[in-house]
Amino acid sequence: MEKAITRQRVLLQHLHPSAAASSPLISACVCAAGDSAAYQRTSCFGDDVVIVAAYRTAICKSKRGGFKDTYPEELLSAVLKALLDKTKLNPNEVGDIVVGTVLAPGSQRASECRMAAFYAGFPETVPVRTVNRQCSSGLQAVADVAAAIKAGFYDIGIGAGLESMTANAMSRDGPVNPKLKEFKQAQDCLLPMGITSENVAQRYGVTRKEQDQAAVDSHKKAAAATASGKFIEEIVPLTTKIVDPKTGEEKQVTISVDDGIRPETSLSGLAKLKPVFKKDGSTTAGNSSQVSDGAGAVLLMRRDAAMQRGLPIIGVFRSFAAVGVDPAVMGIGPAVAIPAAVKSAGLQIEDIDLFEINEAFASQYTYCCKKLELDPAKVNVNGGAIAIGHPLGATGARCVSTLLNEMKRRGRDCRFGVISMCIGTGMGAAAVFERGDAVDELTNAKRIHSGNLLSKDAK
Repeated sequence: MEKAITRQRVLLQHLHPSAAASSPLISACVCAAGDSAAYQRTSCFGDDVVIVAAYRTAICKSKRGGFKDTYPEELLSAVLKALLDKTKLNPNEVGDIVVGTVLAPGSQRASECRMAAFYAGFPETVPVRTVNRQCSSGLQAVADVAAAIKAGFYDIGIGAGLESMTANAMSRDGPVNPKLKEFKQAQDCLLPMGITSENVAQRYGVTRKEQDQAAVDSHKKAAAATASGKFIEEIVPLTTKIVDPKTGEEKQVTISVDDGIRPETSLSGLAKLKPVFKKDGSTTAGNSSQVSDGAGAVLLMRRDAAMQRGLPIIGVFRSFAAVGVDPAVMGIGPAVAIPAAVKSAGLQIEDIDLFEINEAFASQYTYCCKKLELDPAKVNVNGGAIAIGHPLGATGARCVSTLLNEMKRRGRDCRFGVISMCIGTGMGAAAVFERGDAVDELTNAKRIHSGNLLSKDAK
């Protein structure tokens, strides 16, 4: 009741005529609506966490693609250097670099990331750390930096992602704890990812044809995006070497295009592929994400820091959620994480204009879209991991670049976007972003579609 009274007092202050004749009758002030406010920020919005640049390498096929002979740290250094070159930011101003990465041994990859920062031109005073939440690691890195900026630890930071599945294959070292036998869900944490895909298909009735159609759509959309030049703005060309496995001859090449996209993919062609993980299953090499190499990096800062430096604001970080689900069907993670992140941003699913959902497997991707009743015209409009590839630790950062560039192209017709992915061992992650130029002091309000205008504080 006290909140309701306070809210009424604020509203009356807005309506009360000013004693000074020269003062306007209505003026802006800090909202005191309590938990009815869609966002909590200062009146000048200077504390918003914004994205001013986001770049990625091309995504290449593991062991066969353009980066098969490239050191992992070279991938990361390329995108880190691009952030500095494109924004002209003084590297000394960066408070931290957080890199999402999955497969490499922790201490080795941490050293490689520090080396990459030096290669890119960062001084010794800028710290680097890694984070591993499996397939969401790149997005988790971005979220960690956003949280640190919001907490006041620093004003400028970089969230990045790196994976070379050529250099580091998916494997497990050491014996399995016998205690595992006593806990079914702990056992399921060790299930091959393909088996969890089969579990999703069987439990939720996702057909082989639906999965193959999702794969065809992914390749067609990614091929169209590539042909129309949509990825040019986000991809940093990387000059590297390719070694001929037969002769050992080295050739210098510049990689600037994703090399796993197959425009000719068809239902009839995919139908010929045999299931990989289960004899009578439906998960094939054609309707699963590709094993890939790549990196991405996102430059975040406080809005006022960006404005002081005259940097373009391409996106605003609004919310993040990580959730847990049954490890046996880990692929359903986005169906739980997306509603949580959207709610945290003070929005509804209907308010989201674009979705980037990682296509780990067509089974889980199809299920999540159906479960959330998403408009297909809003989801993975430029293809997804089945076509582009899925370098585990880099995917989240790659999606930020892809999403924000597409939102920029769509302009006023696209205000909010979501990135989400499933996570091995049974989790999901999602984040909400707002188009950079969509916010001002008069548009910081959620649209009300119902006739009930009473604040929930007063109910």
